[in-house]
Amino acid sequence: MNRNFDLLLTAIAPAIWGSTYLVTTQLLPAGYPLTVAMLRALPAGLLLLLIVRRLPHGVWWLKSLVLGALNFSVFWWLLFISAYRLPGGVAATVGAVQPLIVIVLARLLLGSPIRSLSIVAALAGIGGVALLILTPNATLDPIGIIAGIGGAFSMAAGTVLSRRWRPDVSPLTFTAWQLTAGGVLLLPVALLLEPPLPHLTGANVLGFAYLGLIGAALTYILWFRGLSRLEPSMVSPLGFLSPTMAVILGWAVLGQQLSPMQMFGIVVVLGSVWLSQRAQQAPTAGNPMLGGRQAVTSKQ
Repeated sequence: MNRNFDLLLTAIAPAIWGSTYLVTTQLLPAGYPLTVAMLRALPAGLLLLLIVRRLPHGVWWLKSLVLGALNFSVFWWLLFISAYRLPGGVAATVGAVQPLIVIVLARLLLGSPIRSLSIVAALAGIGGVALLILTPNATLDPIGIIAGIGGAFSMAAGTVLSRRWRPDVSPLTFTAWQLTAGGVLLLPVALLLEPPLPHLTGANVLGFAYLGLIGAALTYILWFRGLSRLEPSMVSPLGFLSPTMAVILGWAVLGQQLSPMQMFGIVVVLGSVWLSQRAQQAPTAGNPMLGGRQAVTSKQ
């Protein structure tokens, strides 16, 4: 399989994540963010464990807990804090700094080169997301900003470590370990901080099934598969597709208006994703930001 196919397959994950807002607001009971996050991760993880029938071994118990916390538990917890304390546009724009954090962490943990074009692409992506969803009256809350940056750092660290720590198992098994660990860590927090769910309707059950089976199990299999084959700095910018798809679905399904500025933002985001992939093909020799070093990657 060539790299373009791997990129397209990986890009399906953030595109599907863009439907999370639509499904959550239209199909799920409101006011249960931690419970929803737990039910999105734990049942899907347990189902995948039943399919693969393989548990972590040795140090992978600890590594799975760390990755599950970074990619799911801590990330979703901070994401919800940011979403509740900031307008959606501000929260999404703050979270969009993740590709920049990935570039730095990949340099520190993987020895990957820092390419100037990658930084330009990441900044363009942040700008595109801002054009998509920021409003003129958006307000800033310090705790919300800190939570948003913390969530971006958590997911960025999970992305890079998922590349560095690669067990000799399939992406399906790797996803099962992480989803289960993330769900287990979220379970006590959800039980302590939130009331029990109300009686679930058919729409609620459909929403939970979609978020668990499609929005978690399928997408993270594709995401971790991509990370096993591609550099984190190539995979992370694909996350810009998530808010883009959310805006498009809001227009197509909910009848929300799509302004010329938002249309331009979509073009900027897609351009930044394309530019980020081009950046990985640029030569790095002689770049003072790299110290003459090439990327150090694990054997495929």
